[in-house]
Amino acid sequence: MKIFTDSGCDLPKSYYEENDVVLLPLRVQLNNEEYEDVISIDSKEIYDAIRQGAHPKTSQVSPEVFLQHFENLAKNDEEGIYIAFSSELSGTYSTAQMIHKQLLEDYPSLKLVIIDSKCASLGHGLVVEEAVRLRNAGTTLEEMQAKITALAPQIEHLFTVEDLDYLAKGGRLSKASAFLGGLLSIKPILNVEDGKLVPIEKSRGRKKALARMLDIMQERGGSFTDKIVGISHSDDITFANEVKAAIQERFSPKAIQVTMIGSVIGSHVGPGTIAIFFTNKNYQN
Repeated sequence: MKIFTDSGCDLPKSYYEENDVVLLPLRVQLNNEEYEDVISIDSKEIYDAIRQGAHPKTSQVSPEVFLQHFENLAKNDEEGIYIAFSSELSGTYSTAQMIHKQLLEDYPSLKLVIIDSKCASLGHGLVVEEAVRLRNAGTTLEEMQAKITALAPQIEHLFTVEDLDYLAKGGRLSKASAFLGGLLSIKPILNVEDGKLVPIEKSRGRKKALARMLDIMQERGGSFTDKIVGISHSDDITFANEVKAAIQERFSPKAIQVTMIGSVIGSHVGPGTIAIFFTNKNYQN
């Protein structure tokens, strides 16, 4: 079974090859050049450019990339699953659906499942990792579809940004709110609900925001003994390690993963963002 995903999942570059996952790159435009996320640009380059005043733009996976990979799947008579970045944050899922529908006209026996994860960054990545575990355990495509469809809505996303201006530029926050937030050192706590970016609270300063995020983790996550917690950061490994230590001390989860937020999402949230991901207490594995 082929597993496809896009770079909205923010897994490390090495993960795809080591785990036989096909990466479909979103694209980044920086200084009049276009790059394939993960493949031809490193996220550190994006953060350094943003700090120097650049305004990168992003775009979805190319339709030609979907066509190439999905048609190869059909020609080789293989089965596959594509786990997509939230359709509320990117048009990539819709494009994949369109290409799939077109290919079914020529290859009616194409065995491909496309799932809108409604997740982002390492929340999306945790879903991909579970798909890999299921495939390696011999799960059928039908079972995989059912399990991944059940898992994805139960992934919690909690994050805060260092500079509200980046969200304002992306249309996620009013410019007035961003200006006042900057003056008052307000740090919004946001999450992803049904694939959409939703602010849930505000805290004064980063440390208070983190403390509140940990409280929300406890409220939503229950016991973490058997849970994997994901942490992603936009070029602030020092703070990410502080968050990791705080989570380890308070919750003692099964494992904690730390990754850097990739070029595409990083272009919209800016440097200094920290995000925490975990399954909520409603999820039954």
